[in-house]
Amino acid sequence: MSKELPRTAKGRRTRAAIVDAAASMMYTHGVAGTTLDDVLAASETGKSQLYHYFSDKSDLVEAVIARQLERVLAAQPRLANIDSLADIDAWAAEIVRNHEQPGGPFSCPLGSLAAELKNDAAFVPSLYAAFRRWEQPLEQGLRRMVDRGELDVATDPAAAAATLIASLQGGMLIARIAGDVQPLRDTLDAAVSAVGRRRTRN
Repeated sequence: MSKELPRTAKGRRTRAAIVDAAASMMYTHGVAGTTLDDVLAASETGKSQLYHYFSDKSDLVEAVIARQLERVLAAQPRLANIDSLADIDAWAAEIVRNHEQPGGPFSCPLGSLAAELKNDAAFVPSLYAAFRRWEQPLEQGLRRMVDRGELDVATDPAAAAATLIASLQGGMLIARIAGDVQPLRDTLDAAVSAVGRRRTRN
């Protein structure tokens, strides 16, 4: 059962240190490969502090899901201003640039968690909600474009937004396997082009 967030600045810093350490370790080693003792050592906190803020490892994983969503959104600032097809294209191009260095990363903090926890019913609702939160800025921008008559009225903004994020996730997976950013670039280009084909002529 989740506990209340700390009310003091010191408490918030301690909790954040634990979550950040857990998030980094779970990203690198997976949830199963990360123990609470590992997190305590990495965060330089004590067991009493950890259990003051989290009931158990599952409670901590829930906090990590939320933290990884924050990291994803922070790394994609263009999402906050999606209002045109050009904005979506720029968002996709920025993602590709972030993954262009040799060897990747080609991996998503949230997607990595989802891949590991997708069959665990305890975490599926939180993961689904996190991905929906990620899709929302795209969906809202697409809806405004439909309302202004820039996209075909038959366009489903929620479905189009979900497709863009799904293409991003799939592209990263194949890019990671290939060790090359090109599959990510190709899948995002195809998804953005599919939205572009919904453009009206006026």
